[in-house]
Amino acid sequence: MLSAVSGGVQLNCSEPNQPALLEALRPVFNLSAIRPIVNVTTCTDVVTSFTMYGILGVDEKAQLLVTYLWMHYWWMNEFVSWDPNTCGTDRISLPRTLFWVPDIVINEFMDENTAPSVPYVYLHSSGKVHDAKPIRVVSSCNLDIYTFPFDVQNCTMTFNSYTHFASDIKIFLGRSADNITAISKKVMTTMGEWQLLDITSHKHKQTFSDDYIDELIFNVRVRRRATLYVVNLLIPSCFLITVDLFSFLLPPQSVDRSSFKMTLILGYTVFLLLMNDLLPVTGNTIPLINVFFAICLALMVASLLETILITNLLCRSADFSPVPHWIRVLVLQVLGRLVFLPQKTKKTNDSEMRPNAEAAQQKPDAELPETPPAPADEAVQELRSLGKNLQAIRLQVEQHLGGGSEDWVQVGFIIDRLLFGLYVVFVSVSFVTIIIIWVNSYSQ
Repeated sequence: MLSAVSGGVQLNCSEPNQPALLEALRPVFNLSAIRPIVNVTTCTDVVTSFTMYGILGVDEKAQLLVTYLWMHYWWMNEFVSWDPNTCGTDRISLPRTLFWVPDIVINEFMDENTAPSVPYVYLHSSGKVHDAKPIRVVSSCNLDIYTFPFDVQNCTMTFNSYTHFASDIKIFLGRSADNITAISKKVMTTMGEWQLLDITSHKHKQTFSDDYIDELIFNVRVRRRATLYVVNLLIPSCFLITVDLFSFLLPPQSVDRSSFKMTLILGYTVFLLLMNDLLPVTGNTIPLINVFFAICLALMVASLLETILITNLLCRSADFSPVPHWIRVLVLQVLGRLVFLPQKTKKTNDSEMRPNAEAAQQKPDAELPETPPAPADEAVQELRSLGKNLQAIRLQVEQHLGGGSEDWVQVGFIIDRLLFGLYVVFVSVSFVTIIIIWVNSYSQ
């Protein structure tokens, strides 16, 4: 039996038990097709809250955030109320299909809800209806992975009625956002590589020509746990670039240095191919870690080219013409002092060669016999004198060419050390810049 009480409907139970209460509620079930208000101008206030039970993952390629929520909705059904003493209870659980349920949706929802369905709602004696259910939310999120793997993502969940304007349904926050964050962190068991930072909320009005839709917006900030990527990607890359850096200590004229660097490049390429599945795939921005890998590979290739250049210079220096004056001044004098390889002072052997030449020229005269030699002996002595003169000339030419070769070798060593210094500076500046960007992003 129904009776009107202060604008609502009062149920009268024949007995204080649930069967009697269910029998008294049957007329209310027939009204499940309409919004449960007595006056059509009354707005239904839907109080919304949720608990984030798990962060299942983030799909960078599809720009999706997958979470698991425990949703809670409360609203008033003005068609029903009863006296708990008369009916024997102050609440009863009934099938959801027997009541009007607000069409609250998440605008960013991108996939079917595969969470287990809960077929019941709680109806309280005051007419308040409590609807609680789990939802697997696959929501769109504008992901910014520039600082991957030290990225912080800010995803939005917008709750609103899909068909009703604010004159019919308004949404309110059931508990504070700080309380939602604290409870979610306490009960969360499945986060994977993601850590929940905080949840904030604010109201918004989606205005139309004559009315607006009431919206409740939640901002969910999550941070990636970077340990896996640091151990599997960054540390091996730093080790390989360090080995390439110390390979400059090998003799540049040795073939082992170039072959070592080629092996290192091959190994790093294979490493990147194996670890490619750990890198994000997206078309919006290029992650900073990809730039880091490109810099490491470019540095290895540049060091190999430098080794090829220096090895060619050192091994073929004997075939080169003497060092030009401008190279001698710029490289041997200026750059040599800059890299702490000053030009070595030449020890000229002119004083040694001159006595040899003079001796070669004077020895035949000194060895001339006092008696006039025979014609055959004169010819032999002339040939000996000519041979010694040619030997002296050859020694002088070899000394001149050898000095030019030594200059080219010195030029090669100076250029090698200069490029090594530039290599160290570039590596330091690049790595420090990238690390600062990552640290600032991760500390947000």
